[in-house]
Amino acid sequence: MRLRTVPVTFAQACTFITDWHRHHRPPAGHKYSIGVADQDHVLVGVAVVGRPVARLLDDGHTLEVTRVTRVATDGTRNACSMLYAAAWTAAKALGYRRLVTYTQAGESGASLRAAGWRVVAQRPATPGWSRPSRPRTEHGTDHIARQRWHAPT
Repeated sequence: MRLRTVPVTFAQACTFITDWHRHHRPPAGHKYSIGVADQDHVLVGVAVVGRPVARLLDDGHTLEVTRVTRVATDGTRNACSMLYAAAWTAAKALGYRRLVTYTQAGESGASLRAAGWRVVAQRPATPGWSRPSRPRTEHGTDHIARQRWHAPT
């Protein structure tokens, strides 16, 4: 199956994430979003890139891939790898020096490795975002260890 990158709006990306992402809701914002479509021009995957969630990484030269989602039921291969590669190409073209993303413990990271990314840190499970001073609703992703990945340099 031939795939190609396509522009998508933030609203289109959020709708796609709502329909297809396994464990996250759409992010609150973005710097840019990228789509992948098949030869019939059907959107089969999206990537959303924004400011890093970790404030210490938010140095003005770093972006984070906050969501990558593909249609899980049609067997589309290589869509996620293509999205990660396109996200890094776009970030570099915009002058950014680093692009990061995270996977949860138990996720293989095969799409990231195929796009040349590498694991740079193991992050322990966190107690979640909620604090007594600012309660938050859990979304099922708290208490899970993660790996931080960097795009190829």
